[in-house]
Amino acid sequence: MDNRRAVGSWLSGPRAAMEDAGADLGYRGERLGLPEHGPGSIARPGRRLGAVAVDWALCMLIAYGLITPGYQQSTGNWALLLFFVLGVLTVGTVGCTPGKRLFGLRVVALSTGSVQPWRALVRTVLLCIAVPALIWDRDGRGLHDKLAGTVEVRI
Repeated sequence: MDNRRAVGSWLSGPRAAMEDAGADLGYRGERLGLPEHGPGSIARPGRRLGAVAVDWALCMLIAYGLITPGYQQSTGNWALLLFFVLGVLTVGTVGCTPGKRLFGLRVVALSTGSVQPWRALVRTVLLCIAVPALIWDRDGRGLHDKLAGTVEVRI
């Protein structure tokens, strides 16, 4: 019995399985009125994860070097607080963190095109909880973005 097709559909995810069955889901961001490619298109997961990793590493470096004397258990807690402050201040003012800027990403509100500070606060609180950021819709938006009314796009 050949199970490669079943395993392949499982590894590809439900979207690929639905498309193989004939469902036309369109491209990511089509329902939101965003372009398929180029500036303004939905940010891909790899870039988003890379940006978060850069921001977290920056916060850990600051906590390790400036706040705690060496690496201690409290270093991670300080890094989380710095990550929260970094996210609220930078996304709420210029629309991107240093990591997002490095990867060519920006957070925008769907309704206005810019992020108000309260949206950045809601988004960052949910991002720090981490669980909402791990739940995505078919457009690739995390639950933290949906609840804040934002979307992460390419610059």
